Amino acid sequence: MTSAVPLLSQWCRATLTARKKLTQIAESASCKGVWWQCVRSVAAFSNGPESGDMRGYLNSNYKEVKRSINEELDPSISSNLLNPDAIFANNEMSLEDIEVYGFDYDYTLAFYSKHLHTLIFNTARDILINEHRYPKEIQRYEYDPNFAIRGLHYDVHKALLMKIDSFHYIQLGTVYRGLNVVPDSEVIEMYEGSHVPLEQMSDFYGKSSEGNTMKQFMDIFSLPEMTLLCCVNEYFLKNNIDYEPVHLYKDVKEAIRDVHVKGILYRAVEADIERYICYGERTQAVLSKLSNHGKKMFLITNSPSSFVNKGMNFIVGKDWRDLFDVVIVQADKPNFFNDKRRPFRKVAERGILLWDKIHHLEKGQTYKQGNLFEFLKLTGWRGSKVLYFGDHIYSDLADLTLKHGWRTGAIIPELKSEIEIMNTSHYIKTMAWLQGLTGLLERMQVYRDAESQMVLQDWIKERQETRDLTKTMFNRQFGSIFRTDHNPTYFLRRLSRFADIYMESLSSLLNYDLHHTFYPKRTPLQHELPVCSEQQYANTFRIPLGRETAPIK
Repeated sequence: MTSAVPLLSQWCRATLTARKKLTQIAESASCKGVWWQCVRSVAAFSNGPESGDMRGYLNSNYKEVKRSINEELDPSISSNLLNPDAIFANNEMSLEDIEVYGFDYDYTLAFYSKHLHTLIFNTARDILINEHRYPKEIQRYEYDPNFAIRGLHYDVHKALLMKIDSFHYIQLGTVYRGLNVVPDSEVIEMYEGSHVPLEQMSDFYGKSSEGNTMKQFMDIFSLPEMTLLCCVNEYFLKNNIDYEPVHLYKDVKEAIRDVHVKGILYRAVEADIERYICYGERTQAVLSKLSNHGKKMFLITNSPSSFVNKGMNFIVGKDWRDLFDVVIVQADKPNFFNDKRRPFRKVAERGILLWDKIHHLEKGQTYKQGNLFEFLKLTGWRGSKVLYFGDHIYSDLADLTLKHGWRTGAIIPELKSEIEIMNTSHYIKTMAWLQGLTGLLERMQVYRDAESQMVLQDWIKERQETRDLTKTMFNRQFGSIFRTDHNPTYFLRRLSRFADIYMESLSSLLNYDLHHTFYPKRTPLQHELPVCSEQQYANTFRIPLGRETAPIK
């Protein structure tokens, strides 16, 4: 995500230039005390007007800051762009220390086209009609890939889909009943504010269980499920049909599960693999690079053997098993990481399960189920020399980093499109003005007279409109998966905790040599002064965060 420091720095310099005060500091201190200088520069406006015309005084400062931001930003926009193919670090990690690389399959090694979500939605919708006796009229609803985003919460009892931030606050304007937004006043009345208590939040794995009323959708496969829930809710509401939200949630959940468990999805993909799997050459290039450098590799997936085999044959070739030291299918993550009771079972040709006791995990063989504790015993692959990649923050990564000390990498396909939006001049200018307007509000709130308060209320309204504008740049209904108005989302909070590094796809590894160390940006705490960001020097030192950095061969 783009660093706020360059934008703040530019806004501060613009403000200082506009007032012709602290010019020398503004020119020489673009890298230190940025936020302090912003405060100082806005403080230059705070002495009040000599004539007593508060409205004129506030408006002149407003216009001056806006003009200065526009003038200062235009020449510098292109120098602060991020590389969408970069790898971003939450925790310092060196690839030189990694001896063993592990992978999930779906949305990690195999990337799917938009047709897969349409297939899941249509199949689950028809299951509701044919097996759960839902009205045939819901068949007219089609899958909308632009409706939901990953990481949303669903209130099972109230049938509401919403975005929640890292402090458990609902982002107003993102609460949907069916396909329509719920008015803020109604949300505040239902929840007695906008905060969701801990006991109502989803459990550790994002599920609604043991009294938790919220379910968090963290899986990329869950996008069709959220959309289907909202479509059926919409039908019932439009037709004034009385229904139990809990039953609807459970029925949709079961229908989505059946698409996977009954093999409907797997058979469809296997029958038309070129339609559903994409970017195979990128995965092949990453695996070849790691193999050529003598790295151990393993695969742990919940998908069945025949499905994985067909996909990997398409992506890598029929000799794909030669790249992996261990292959485990139908692992049942996250139970795989916690349940010590389930033994491994060897899978023979055509999926036949053998009854032999497993004493070694052999290269070229495929194993089913098992558990991580037995895996560690048989391989000896422990601790921070192992790096495991997956797309599901809970099922793939959480237990590994918390309980076993493995390093973890999150695959976030949405990252690329969000960075591309943040690299646009429209987004950068909008965010710079939002920061500038917020700074004005913070300093000018000391004026409590009626005339000043009217102006400030106009600014507050414009600030909210600007926030809403930035939200719709990413997704019209819910905005970015990483931010609410200003706080990180609950999704990002969990990503930051459970993933050492994160990236758009495995192909990002091709931009780095295997001795590279990833350093997280030092994010200033609220009581700390920002120092200069490495992003300001990305182009100078060819840091792979910069957009123009060429891949390292």
